[in-house]
Amino acid sequence: MNPADLFRHDDNPVLLNPGDALFHAGEPGMEMFVLLEGSVQIMIKDKLIETLGPGELVGEMALIDESPRAATVVAVTPCRLARINLRRFHFLVQQNPFFASHVMKVLVERIRKLNQQLVAH
Repeated sequence: MNPADLFRHDDNPVLLNPGDALFHAGEPGMEMFVLLEGSVQIMIKDKLIETLGPGELVGEMALIDESPRAATVVAVTPCRLARINLRRFHFLVQQNPFFASHVMKVLVERIRKLNQQLVAH
């Protein structure tokens, strides 16, 4: 199951045009997003960290630990994203164990990628 399936009919999506920033590093992170359509780039300073497509989670770290955004996210193509605030996140985790385990899996995969990048440099 793709997490985007949970939000396919979201009635208040975030819409971005190419070049639009979803958020910038250092900003408060009061919500996370599920990319429903399009692609975004995750940037730290001027370095491209990752390009994400439909079904991917964006901004989960800042929502979970209430820290400032670690990266800037910019739309590469037109995008449609579902917004998940902390209340909605807790509801989803409680009601859908798949969603909770998926968020953990995404976090682990991103840590592993960063570890590999650190070792390679």
